[in-house]
Amino acid sequence: MFRGLTSIIYKEMFHIIRDPKTLFLMLLIPGMDMTIFGYAIDLEVSNIPTAVYNLDGRRDSREFEDMLQNSGFFTLKEFVHSDVALNEAIVRGRCSVAVKIPPDYTDQLVRGGSATVQVLLDGSDSTVAMQALQVVNAIALQKSLSIIAKSLDAPSKPPVEIRPRVLFNPDMKTPNFMIPGLVAVTMQQVTLMLTALAIVREKEAGTLEQLMVTPVSRLGLLLGKLIPYAVIGVLETAITLVIMVGLFQVPIAGSITLLALFSLSFLFTALGMGLLTSTLASNQIQAVQFAFIFILPSVLLSGFMFPLESMPTPIYWLGQALPATYYIRILRGIILRGAGFYDLLPQVIILTGMGIFLLGLAASRFHKTLD
Repeated sequence: MFRGLTSIIYKEMFHIIRDPKTLFLMLLIPGMDMTIFGYAIDLEVSNIPTAVYNLDGRRDSREFEDMLQNSGFFTLKEFVHSDVALNEAIVRGRCSVAVKIPPDYTDQLVRGGSATVQVLLDGSDSTVAMQALQVVNAIALQKSLSIIAKSLDAPSKPPVEIRPRVLFNPDMKTPNFMIPGLVAVTMQQVTLMLTALAIVREKEAGTLEQLMVTPVSRLGLLLGKLIPYAVIGVLETAITLVIMVGLFQVPIAGSITLLALFSLSFLFTALGMGLLTSTLASNQIQAVQFAFIFILPSVLLSGFMFPLESMPTPIYWLGQALPATYYIRILRGIILRGAGFYDLLPQVIILTGMGIFLLGLAASRFHKTLD
């Protein structure tokens, strides 16, 4: 019944050993997944980038700032000097929380009154906004209790009150936060896989080499392979955005034209990733494995599901090296916050630079592969 079993086992083991690249990828991906998942999946939010507008400036108000910083949940990233700058810090995505301490903060505490601190929350990230609101309320309560403990008379109101205001997504609906990120992750996955598999399939069939004997330049061949997938990527981006608005009722607060323009930058980068994957892979199985090396970190480390600021420093910087990170910021900025051209220009510059680097590296490897 088991006749020839050892021969088949030997044959398959021989094939695996003869393909060390595939074997390496098979062993690499599980370890990579465990490491990334282990560090990335952390539901406790910390190090939330925070802007502070302190109109009081005296010791009591600085103590409140210190309580925010020492809580571990907030990182005081910017100290601004106007309401416009405070609002701009959130619109441009540099901060998720903005705290405004009134000019009479110390006076109210000295008189035994109630000081009201305004807290602006970026509702486009509902998870961070809800946890930030809980923590800042707890800090205000702690401050109030410490003041009451030193007072002879019980105040009618808490000495420190928080006045929260949720911007951009006031109901803090989870789909409004998740769907724009899902658009980015989906578009990267589809564009990368289609480009990589199409070119590797031709390499396996030998038709790519046949094209080289025709009067087609290498640049023409490269662009001819990429442009159709760029067109498909544009159509798929439009489809996903229509589904987002029509099915999930996520409105686009900003300019649709600007969104389309900035999406081209991401598609350019995703095509470069697909072409680079095709030059690294010898067959379609390897192409899929290499694609997962790009896809899995993009899902977990781009800010799509978990805030980057809560991750360990090496994982944080790995997330900063992913194109999806910047496209998600662009999508959430335009769709949820109504951000303009100059608000998101730094993200677009970085994303375009990544695209030029990836496409240039992929093109040079593509030419060497043909040689």
